[in-house]
Formats: sequence, structure tokens, C-alpha cells
Amino acid sequence: MKRELIATASFGLEAVVRREVQALGYRVLRTEDGKVTFEGDDDAIARCNLWLRTADRVLLKTGEFIAEEFEELYQMTKGIAWEKLIPVDGKFTVIGSSVKSVLHSVPACQSIVKKAVVDRLADFYSAQHLPETGAEYTIKVTFLKNRATLTVDTTGEGLHKRGYRVAPVAAPLKETLAAAMVELSFWKEGRFMVDPTCGSGTIAIEAALIGRNIAPGIARHFASEEWDIIPERTWKKERKAAEEAINKKADIRIAASDISAEAIEAAKQNAEAAGVSDCIEFTQMDIKELEAKEDNGIMIMNPPYGARIGDRETIDGICSALGAFFKKNPTWSLFLITADKTAEMKTLGRKADRRRKLYNGNIEVTYFQFHGEKPERKKL
Repeated sequence: MKRELIATASFGLEAVVRREVQALGYRVLRTEDGKVTFEGDDDAIARCNLWLRTADRVLLKTGEFIAEEFEELYQMTKGIAWEKLIPVDGKFTVIGSSVKSVLHSVPACQSIVKKAVVDRLADFYSAQHLPETGAEYTIKVTFLKNRATLTVDTTGEGLHKRGYRVAPVAAPLKETLAAAMVELSFWKEGRFMVDPTCGSGTIAIEAALIGRNIAPGIARHFASEEWDIIPERTWKKERKAAEEAINKKADIRIAASDISAEAIEAAKQNAEAAGVSDCIEFTQMDIKELEAKEDNGIMIMNPPYGARIGDRETIDGICSALGAFFKKNPTWSLFLITADKTAEMKTLGRKADRRRKLYNGNIEVTYFQFHGEKPERKKL
């Protein structure tokens, strides 16, 4: 059955998510702020939850309409065939948001949507009471300029919850953002990569998962696994396909270091949990000690910045060390995310080749991309 699905995304990552959806073989219908709408079947719900690296959630769209009065919201919501999705014992909660709409009271909208769904299901199942003891269905009503969009969350906990972060450290980078940083860089299997301020190892681990073609959701559970509309055999088939897609022979060479011994220990534990500990060499080391093992390498990093952790002296020291490293190694490329908009001149003393505005949680950051010199071709 064809369904309209929505992959939600952090602002700035919509194009990355769109490419991922298309790479999985699905037709994108629209790309808007914070979401990518596409067409897929029930198998797509399982496949996208397992494979999308940079999206936040996968939502099932159930309805969209204009509503300027609460009665309109009730009637239009009740007119949706909820019984095709939610069984008699389904447990459902309603969340919501409203932007520039007449119906601006989110609690009131949530209450009306809940009542409409209850009334629809009670009529269909001829039940005076719905037990709500079964699978979870989180319904969201989103209002934008009087247009209501109703969706049901197929994911559960956000897709950044890969399941490998067993040992966190202060101010961790979201896994989806780390994966996007790798996707937006030049790094690929067979090329040497370094993260000299690795913290709990998220960037290095996400790169290793990409290099080995390991589905990011392969080790976790999703809300829609309990739904009747998706047979258990579908999830088994998709998980088996994901297992078979892993490239265990991939040439992955990643070095990750941090000045903190606690961070390195956490990173090692997380890499072990992710199944990529053999891909990454972890070292406790000051960034000033960093040396290039080969030419044409890639550095991807999330250094501490003022809005996060670290004092000014530490941050300036990192910028100075980066400047010295890249002056010595001009063929290397740097991909750096920071809230400090002046960082490009502080690090390499020149403007970045590319920059992209992103968000690390609620903090606006810039992803600076400094491209290294192309190595000279060897003469035949």
C-alpha cells in the first residue's frame, strides 16, 4: 500500500536527508523546512527507520486540511480512517504545535484531535471504552497558517538514539548531526580520517558505520515494530538485508584523539558497542601533538566552543594548533563545526571554501569546509 511519509530533519540538513531517501529508492514529493515528504509502502517504514542516518524521525502522514474552527478540526479528524492503523486496544497520545494559525491553543487542539480519534474508533469497534493497552501510536497535529497536518510517529525514540552510546561525556554531539558532517565531507572508505577532539567518539563512530555500510538503526527498536499494519516478517526481512549489506572488508582508517582520558575511555566503550572498535585508533593526546601519518587526509571535528565547554584559552590553543597543522600539511582538508563565526580566520587564516548554517541542539553553528591542495599527479 502506497503511503505518504515524512522524514523530519534539523534545519540545514534537509538536502542531506533528501539524498538519503532517494538513495533508498523512494520518490521525494516535497522538501520543506525541517522535513522531506516522500512516497513509500509499508516496507519503507521499516527500511527508512533502519537506514536513515541524518533524519530525526519517520512520520506517517494521515491527513492534511484547512481548519479555522475547532468544529472543523474535529470533523475533519474524525473523517480519517484511523481504524486502518489503530487497533481496538491501541494506545495513542496526541502532541501538537501551532504557528501563525487561528487555532493557536495547542492543548485545545490536542484535546479535540484525541476526542475525534476516540469517537471514530469507538464507533467502528462498537466499543463504549477503548482500553489503550496495546501498541503505541503518537499522533501529532501540526498547524501552520491554518493548515493542519496529522501524522503518526513510526520511530519512537529519535533516530539519533542508535543504541551505542553507553558511556556519554559532557556536551555530546548528536549522532545524526555527526553523520551529516561526514556525509558532507570528502571522506570515504580508503581515505585516512582524523578527529583530534573526539569526545565520546561520535564523529569517528558514525564515519566507521558509514564506511562499513552498517545501518544506524540495526541494533535498536522502533515504535512501529508493534503495529499490526507491518508484519513481523517485514522487519525480519529488512534487518536480515541490513546485516547482509555490511561490508566487513572495508578499508576504514580512522584516528580519534582527545586530551581527556575519560573521554577516550568513553569513546572506546561506545565504539565497541557500535561494533566498529577495530576501525578506529583512539589515543589520549593534546591536539598540539597531532602529526599527519600520510598526505591528503581528512579532519572532521567538533571542537569545544564558548557556548558549550572549554575556556577561551583552550579554544584559542586549538585554533593555533590547527593553523600550525594545516600549514605543515596543505593537502589535508578540514571540516569543522563551531558556534564561533570567526573561527575560519582564527584557524587557517583564510575564509572557508564552503560554509553551512546548522544547529547543534538549540545552538546555531556553522559547518566550515576548508579544502586541501590537490596532490600532484605522479608523472608516468
